[in-house]
Amino acid sequence: MIRLAFAAGVFVYHGVAIGAALPFGPLERALSHFAELSIQGFFIVSGLLVAGSLERSSSLRDYAGKRARRLYPAYAAVILVPAVISLAMTQDVQGVGSYLGANLVFLNFLSPTLPGLFEGNRFPEVNGALWTLKIEVMFYIALPVILLVLKRFGAFWWVLILALYAAGEAWAYYVPQLAPGGYGPELGRQLPGQMAFFAMGIALWKASPGIQRRWAALALCGTALLGASILYPLLEPLRAFALAGVIGAVAWAPGPKLNAARYGDVSYGLYITHFPILQALAAAGLAASLGLAAYLALATALTLAVSFALWHLVEKPALRPTSHYRRVAKDN
Repeated sequence: MIRLAFAAGVFVYHGVAIGAALPFGPLERALSHFAELSIQGFFIVSGLLVAGSLERSSSLRDYAGKRARRLYPAYAAVILVPAVISLAMTQDVQGVGSYLGANLVFLNFLSPTLPGLFEGNRFPEVNGALWTLKIEVMFYIALPVILLVLKRFGAFWWVLILALYAAGEAWAYYVPQLAPGGYGPELGRQLPGQMAFFAMGIALWKASPGIQRRWAALALCGTALLGASILYPLLEPLRAFALAGVIGAVAWAPGPKLNAARYGDVSYGLYITHFPILQALAAAGLAASLGLAAYLALATALTLAVSFALWHLVEKPALRPTSHYRRVAKDN
């Protein structure tokens, strides 16, 4: 449910940014902050879940196989479908080939556009949400080394987590200042700059047996600190710590179990499919003719339908029968 909420937050922001008649309005600016929090929350949840996945894996090969099965088949489908449409429309083999060569290996920034698609939209990118997937993959690769070091220096486990956190925040702060007009800002938001969030996810995984019953304290402290980090820029380096507290509180609060994946785990599909769907509707002129509310409603229906189809046709078949995701998502 938490991942689905974060995916929805990014979807709404992109929907307003792509479909709004007046760009950079107050609604778009407000939603941009929520989308940023949603992406940061994704990284925390990934840190928690993937650390647990690695701990349960029988080998690095087993771990890598699980990660590849979960991430890549749906990702490849989202890359290939627009490429086929572009090729059919333009017959531009070189342009489509350049797009495929970069995007199939997560280097979306090298070739973000396709010939004939969305060229008249406010944003020409085919899928502006995929930049985070590169960061996820880099974290998957780094995690075995991180956990190995943490285990070797077990007595200093929390010191090393704090060092990871501090190093990530230092990267995010200083790298953009080194090249403010070049690749500095882009490099600043890559993996080292997001490591604080992954580190807090690992910390939640490590501490969860002892702090699950303290969800109320996590909620109080996390919410207060999160609000302060938003209101006061000097406290922004504490954002990952605050957001981890809020996520832990929501996850472990008492109440009915909300199995949002009962009919299919569509959180990943929602995240990777919504942008091109929003772009296609806007390119067809529906954002202008329907109005923002109706445009978002139509985009929501289409994105959910595509996400369920992606789960049942691509994601679920690619997973092992013993996969946690398959056990949770029970068909009725």
